[in-house]
Amino acid sequence: MDAKELRAFIDSRFQVPVVEGENKLCPLDEAIRRHVKKGMTIHFAGRGGALFYQLIREFWGKKPDFTLVSTGVAAISLALIQGKLVKKIITSFAADGYPSPGPNPIVQKAYLSGEIEFENWTMLTIPQRLLAGAMGWGFIPTKSLVGSSMEEENKKAFTVIADPFAPGEKIGLLKALRPDIALVHGVAADRCGNLIMTYPLGPDVFGAWGAKNGVIVSAEKIVPTEYIRNHSHLVRIPSYMVKAVCEMPFGAHPGGMSNRGLPEFEHYFDDYDFITDVRNASRDEKTFLKWIKDWILDCKDNDAYLSKVGRDRLLYLRGKANSDSWKTEITAEIPEIDFNRKPNPLERMVITAAHVIAERFIAGEYKTILTGLGLSNLASWLAAPRLKERGYDVDMMAEIGMYGYLPRASDPTIFSYNCMPTCKILNNIETMLGVFVGGPSNQCMGVLAAGQVDKFGNANSTKIPGITFLVGSGGSNDIATNNRETIVVLNADRSRLVEKVPYITFPGKNVRTLVTDVGVFEKIGNKDTFTLTTYIPSKANQKATEAIAEIREKVGWELEVAPNLKKAEPPTKEEVTLLRLFDPKGIFIGS
Repeated sequence: MDAKELRAFIDSRFQVPVVEGENKLCPLDEAIRRHVKKGMTIHFAGRGGALFYQLIREFWGKKPDFTLVSTGVAAISLALIQGKLVKKIITSFAADGYPSPGPNPIVQKAYLSGEIEFENWTMLTIPQRLLAGAMGWGFIPTKSLVGSSMEEENKKAFTVIADPFAPGEKIGLLKALRPDIALVHGVAADRCGNLIMTYPLGPDVFGAWGAKNGVIVSAEKIVPTEYIRNHSHLVRIPSYMVKAVCEMPFGAHPGGMSNRGLPEFEHYFDDYDFITDVRNASRDEKTFLKWIKDWILDCKDNDAYLSKVGRDRLLYLRGKANSDSWKTEITAEIPEIDFNRKPNPLERMVITAAHVIAERFIAGEYKTILTGLGLSNLASWLAAPRLKERGYDVDMMAEIGMYGYLPRASDPTIFSYNCMPTCKILNNIETMLGVFVGGPSNQCMGVLAAGQVDKFGNANSTKIPGITFLVGSGGSNDIATNNRETIVVLNADRSRLVEKVPYITFPGKNVRTLVTDVGVFEKIGNKDTFTLTTYIPSKANQKATEAIAEIREKVGWELEVAPNLKKAEPPTKEEVTLLRLFDPKGIFIGS
């Protein structure tokens, strides 16, 4: 070969192809029919609205007896329960999520009737089990669950042993979990199935990695392999695991899609109005069945569904996902906010909780705060700037993989896309809850909500056995079991502050403080029960004796009062203003 021929040979032999690999592109209905069979254990990863919808269309009325594996079951996935497509759900949360978390009647009915088996885990232990399955291990260690009712419920897949490498310590072992098939929605894929996913990753794709019969992938856009190579740091699923690839623009709707790390991607926000409509419809079985017919069964495919959603609504969601859109939202909402109204009991509780969080954060020399939903979240959002103004470093964390974020006005939901552009780190649940919260070097304070709390700090947010299903653990067990210290925030009532919780979602060992709308309870010294240390006046100039009498009526255990009982500081104008900017519609704080 001469030089010219050699160069041509090199060019031909070492050329990087623009497109390569088996062409697995197919319509979603065909993919579901070909690869999903009755009786399968199905894992959903990512925000696959279109995947849920098509699974429902294909199997509606056929009683396929699926087992569903998902860290959360809410909104549109409730249709799987209503349609009796599932016989068992392995999850950490089954309830309403937006606008505020709470029990859902579809879930409650299924639980009480026994039609569906609910297997309760946590936000961390589900991906841990899936990771073990993907790695080919029979089990994986965990520090979560120990001391909770889930430890007792899940003996077939969880046990506690003496740690062979830490004398005197115990460790939990989780049985590996491998679904039959995984359904995953991502941002972009090539024709053979290499899938790009943007951060935060939430539960990640461990279930897809370990799926026995592979993965059905849907993506916002089909791209050349060249694009995959240029963004290989964002590829989470390799093509050899994938059975089918389907292009699904707005395939996460009514969920949103982030474009962190991929700025050229046209992201979009969660459709809060749509999710609220689903929640409202699910209050009544006939209404919900009509909603399912209108929005799922009567839409033959994703194109028909998006046409029904409407172009204007989709464009609005794209615009709302921009990093500064919250400024426009709050500017529009300010005229409707009464900043001069006196603080109500919920606002006084949140502001008092913010004071307590700041005090305990400083005393414990913590560096991070991971918070739960609702009022506990708002209290943490108020505490963080208070701490920073006093010169303390504090990084806010959210369990789906958000680290170091800054709360934004207008949207009080904990996983708001408004906050994501402010994150210092974006990762997944395993890193967040397993390392930053539960690792040996953690410097984390947890601030959580709960359905019920007893005098020992044990909390229940899962169920009252035989009576009702609440919401589930989510990440609360992982947080309260493994962090340095936990504060719980909830309204006082005898049905919520009980002598003994009927179900332990998370044990009270690390729960040192309980903040309610009537006062603050603390574990003093070495005591393992709560003592009232601060009261929140229910009216102006209320005396301590009168407040104590009122509090006794709202506490389900024998009330102990500290001899040096304090009166909560009144809210400042700035605190009330900031709180109402965080929650302008009064979703959590009311009006």
